Amino acid sequence: MARVFYKSGSILKLCAGKGVEGRVRIVSKKMTRIAGVLLAIGACACVRAEDEVLVPDVLVYHDGDRVQGRLLRREGETLVFKSVRFGELRVPSADVTVETAGASVVMPASKTAAVPEPKAGTSGKPPLASSSPDELSNWFHTIFGPWTGRFAISTQIVSDSTDRSDFMAEAKIRRKWTKDEVSATARYDFNKTDDVITKDIVKGNGQWRRTLPNRLFTVYRPSYEWNRAYVDNGVKSDYVLLQQEVGLGVMVVDRTDWNIRMGVAENFFDTWDTAQGTHTSARVESLFAEADLKLPWRIVVTERAVYYYTIATGNTGWENQFEITKKLTDTLSLGLRHEVRYNDPDLQSQDYSLLRFLIGFDF
Repeated sequence: MARVFYKSGSILKLCAGKGVEGRVRIVSKKMTRIAGVLLAIGACACVRAEDEVLVPDVLVYHDGDRVQGRLLRREGETLVFKSVRFGELRVPSADVTVETAGASVVMPASKTAAVPEPKAGTSGKPPLASSSPDELSNWFHTIFGPWTGRFAISTQIVSDSTDRSDFMAEAKIRRKWTKDEVSATARYDFNKTDDVITKDIVKGNGQWRRTLPNRLFTVYRPSYEWNRAYVDNGVKSDYVLLQQEVGLGVMVVDRTDWNIRMGVAENFFDTWDTAQGTHTSARVESLFAEADLKLPWRIVVTERAVYYYTIATGNTGWENQFEITKKLTDTLSLGLRHEVRYNDPDLQSQDYSLLRFLIGFDF
């Protein structure tokens, strides 16, 4: 019997010739040592499987959202922030504050893996078909630098008594300094009904606002409109409209999250009828009001209303643009926009009213 125990293993060898109590004691000691070794190996494996990531900073948006991570650097008016959950973010310094957290979190090693560097000889640009929205946003920042912007689209296809298709694309960029803010917007609207083009408009505007003492500001706002499918009383009357607005206003409400402005302006209209080859010009006074409101849950409301009044003729007109936007992430947003223009001082430009749902990509 002792030989069988010897061949079966070293533990049984040691137990040979002992009493039952001695055998139990020896086996117990050996099993305890083996269990300790296994626990130590398991603990080492767990430590290797996770990396400790320091999170010394907290990015606090003005609407209350908080993102943990690390502030990497400052590029002009833009903060480059490495977040734990969303990767590298670029946000305007005017929209956030940074708080020191002084804490650490443990996250899986797969989430902290370094991003591979691009191969030599490549540009490092992510392919549009496979990149995440955050990567695309960072790529656009390498092109536009401290400028922020948004690309938005809206489309619909309807088939009932008529076949209609509608498409709109818009791009906007903006940059802020201590006393100046510059923005530019370009937009294209297209509509076709039963293979007949009913809307083909290229629009755009720019704006330069400069802050003055005592909550005053000046604004210069050029805009253009090229209508390539305008019909007036059955006559094709395509036109190009150039408007320049020079104004002076006051900041009624000047807060981090709420801005309301009002002012007066002088407007210069020039219109070229591309079909008839004529040119007209007009000079019109106006009152304007603007609002930029940042609400909870990352909702932003913007509005610009203009009331025109011609002193020489007494004619009046107005236009308004209202938009509410909900940011789903730092790069994706949904918006609802309502626009109306009535009795524009330039009699040839087209009056309209529209309500549109937008999908936006921010960078």
